[in-house]
Parts: sequence; structure tokens; C-alpha cells
Amino acid sequence: MRRVIFNEIAATEGYQLKVDLGSQTITRPNADGIKFEVDDFRKHCLINGLDDIDMTLEHVDDIKAYEQHRAQQAPWLFN
Repeated sequence: MRRVIFNEIAATEGYQLKVDLGSQTITRPNADGIKFEVDDFRKHCLINGLDDIDMTLEHVDDIKAYEQHRAQQAPWLFN
């Protein structure tokens, strides 16, 4: 299938595919659909536009709670 798509791209100026990450399908101009696999974690990141920092910030409340707890256990680390 990959070779067929590459040949269509080479032969057709302005060739367009529709990629639907949510349903994990690629639709060719002739309406043929192709399923593809993607890791759930990677899919979540791509759909939500998350980079490493954004993923960390999803846990900001847990991080703050840990820091508060740690500051009580070892206050000298936070002076």
C-alpha cells in the first residue's frame, strides 16, 4: 500500500491525504481508508498538543503537594 500511495503522490500534483488521528485512519482521495496503529500515550500527546513540559504541568497539583510535604519533612532544603 505504501508504494501505491507514493506512486499516486508522484503522479498527482496537489495530492492530499486526510489523516484522522482520533479514528487512526488515513483517507485517500478515492475515499479508500487505511487504518494505522499509534501508541495510546503518543496519541494523547499529539491530540492534546503536549510536549514534555505540558505533560509535567498536567501533574502540577501533585507536584505542589509533594513540595509542601517535603518542605515540612526537610525545611532546610527550602531555605
